[in-house]
Amino acid sequence: MEFRVLSAEDRAAVTSLFADVFTNEPWNDDWSDTEQLDAYIADLTGQSYSLTLGYYDGDRLAALSMGYIKHWYSGTEYCIDEFCVGRPYQGRGVGSAFLREIESYLRERNICQIFLQTENDVPAYAFYKRRGFQELEGHVSFGKRIDGI
Repeated sequence: MEFRVLSAEDRAAVTSLFADVFTNEPWNDDWSDTEQLDAYIADLTGQSYSLTLGYYDGDRLAALSMGYIKHWYSGTEYCIDEFCVGRPYQGRGVGSAFLREIESYLRERNICQIFLQTENDVPAYAFYKRRGFQELEGHVSFGKRIDGI
């Protein structure tokens, strides 16, 4: 497996892997609106502070992390918006190996923390807990749907 920093040239592989993982169990997201999907991937990968990382098996993208760098009072963070492992690679240690590579990459750049959010009723929750991630006490996520849209 090969760890890589991804760029705009990798967008097709990123989009393909993302859609394949998140339109299936346990997520079942509806990404059938390809314009919305393309805009979402562009939002995550196309900013000056974006950091998109991949883990390749030969020429096949096996795992993906999309996020951004945030300079915070306690040090620079990598905020992961999306992390996924291709379905054929799940349960084979690829996600764990990829996270170790990410941590090594961040350590070399003095990025001291990873921040991410997930749902507590999906397998990702236990995956992150087993890899040393801790729930942040007092941290609450809010959302509000805009009526009429």
